[in-house]
Amino acid sequence: MAKVRRPGGSTLRTAQRGAAGTLAGTGLTGLLLFSLGRDQVWQALGGGLVVAGASAVLGGGLGFLFGVPRVRGGSGEPQGSYAPNTNLEQVSDWLTKVLLGVGLTQLGSLGERLHDLGSALAPVLGGGDAAVPFAAALVLYFLVFGFLAGWLVTRLALPRALNDADQALDLFLAGQDRDRHGDKVGADDLRVRAMQQLGLLGGSADHPAALAAQLPPSSGSPSGPETVVAEVRSTAKRSALTADQVRALFTDGSEGRRIQALALMQGDPTLADLESVLDAILHPRSGFEQYHALLAARGLLSRLPAADAQRLRDAVTAQLVDPQGIPYGSDRSWLAEKILSRLQAVAFVPAPAPTSPGTSASSASPAGSGS
Repeated sequence: MAKVRRPGGSTLRTAQRGAAGTLAGTGLTGLLLFSLGRDQVWQALGGGLVVAGASAVLGGGLGFLFGVPRVRGGSGEPQGSYAPNTNLEQVSDWLTKVLLGVGLTQLGSLGERLHDLGSALAPVLGGGDAAVPFAAALVLYFLVFGFLAGWLVTRLALPRALNDADQALDLFLAGQDRDRHGDKVGADDLRVRAMQQLGLLGGSADHPAALAAQLPPSSGSPSGPETVVAEVRSTAKRSALTADQVRALFTDGSEGRRIQALALMQGDPTLADLESVLDAILHPRSGFEQYHALLAARGLLSRLPAADAQRLRDAVTAQLVDPQGIPYGSDRSWLAEKILSRLQAVAFVPAPAPTSPGTSASSASPAGSGS
């Protein structure tokens, strides 16, 4: 369930932040030095900060528009995936053709435009001849800086965020479909994965690296312990194994067999063994195993007598309050709290009032008694 991180990704992000900080710091340092040479230092500094901020916001907005990814629509491409926006390339090509067509002689008015802009903003920086070119340079500097920053952030971060949101939505919808078909365990598993995709839950159910070798190969793609568990769970009701054989599989000793047994219990509650589930909750080999023990317990809630429900409640509560137990804000804590909530709801369902022989239900009710 953990996301794969590319090697060196954190180093690249650190370098990008460092470059952005250097560029912004250079511009702000220049503004500070300029303001210290003016008669009204604070007015020049405050006005310059506003001009720089407005230019950066404008540039960032333009960078965002050029960086917004487009949805892939070609054949053979994954549905809902995103590709880089090519608008900037198209505009660059268009501008190149315009410059070649019109000629460099027409660019003479650019200097006048910049001078007019500097003259309009010079009073904000304290006025004077020196403020005119500095104001124009300040706008250009932070406009370009904002554009590059907005474009890079949008290009790098937005496609990933959109893909994560699309995948989470697909998982939520699949969970709803499982719920409608009565697969409560599979539905909760998909909901947990969707919330992990959005970063709402921690990935405490990360499996150990050695676990993959202990599980049977998966027929799906991508392959992994989560895929294997889902396949075993989906075939549990078609399995020829008995509850005693599943219990023996759990007590075999290896974590891989314990998790296979828990997956079978998730898919078919008639194969479940409460003692095995409680053992995996209280003494898990890993967070991954404890997560699937909680899923197995989730499928048992409607089948447990009062005494066993109390044992399950005590085990889950003990793990929640134990500092070394279930971490707060993790996928396991979400499942544990849902189990406790369901157990509490079942415990408070009032039993029907007994009626004496010869007394009808309507006469035994308060409404029938006329009180």
